[in-house]
Amino acid sequence: MTDGGARPQVSVIATPVEPVVGSAVRDLARDRVGVVMGREGPYLQLRPLGGGREWDADPGRVRLLTHAEVLSARVAETNARSRRRLELGGAPAAPRASSWSGQDPCGPYRR
Repeated sequence: MTDGGARPQVSVIATPVEPVVGSAVRDLARDRVGVVMGREGPYLQLRPLGGGREWDADPGRVRLLTHAEVLSARVAETNARSRRRLELGGAPAAPRASSWSGQDPCGPYRR
């Protein structure tokens, strides 16, 4: 129950979070997703999630990605890499053969 009194006013000031090295961000100017690799002067150095060539981004034009967005971007990168491999004629990697020979691994020493 409330006492009917006025609620105190709370002032919330949202301060932007500065991306740190290793943060996944979206470069709004280029509409690309990348990982912060460092700073060079006033710019952030970003690299694509799957690796590749770095580019400079204005820190005021990037935003941190949510966990869901990072997962989605990584799945998209993995799918794109798979499609490229298939387009180049490479077959998907065959599953590794098991090293288990079907024999008891303890051999005659089992008690």
